[in-house]
Amino acid sequence: MHVEPVFTVVALGFEAIGALSMIIGFIIAIILGWRALRRGEGGNAAFSVLRTTLGAAILLGLEVLVAADLIRTITSKPSIEDAVILGIIVLIRTILSMSIQIEIEGMLPWRRAMMTSGGQLIGQAIAKDRSASAAARAPDEPKPL
Repeated sequence: MHVEPVFTVVALGFEAIGALSMIIGFIIAIILGWRALRRGEGGNAAFSVLRTTLGAAILLGLEVLVAADLIRTITSKPSIEDAVILGIIVLIRTILSMSIQIEIEGMLPWRRAMMTSGGQLIGQAIAKDRSASAAARAPDEPKPL
């Protein structure tokens, strides 16, 4: 039984998930930026939300795409050429991921106490948007903990 076609499909699935996460992240970033503008937070705040959320989505997508490349390479017929190509791809995506993390967080990744993934950053952006929306809707009510 040949498992290579199965893992090829799995790798394609990971690639689709990586691309989809970037597309969905882009849509979420646009929505959160627009909502920040509607709440009257100003253009700088809206741009910051847009930039951070989009960066997080790209970061998440890159992480999934690296996994797809790893699956594709380790399940194919091994060769030095494939290993070198994988190494170059992972190196490029790692450098992109690190530069995006530096842009989002304003510090080098190894200076943080804990690593933060792209998914966590998107979740934090959505949570911040929800609390800001709740505060804008009910300024006289006490804020939830």
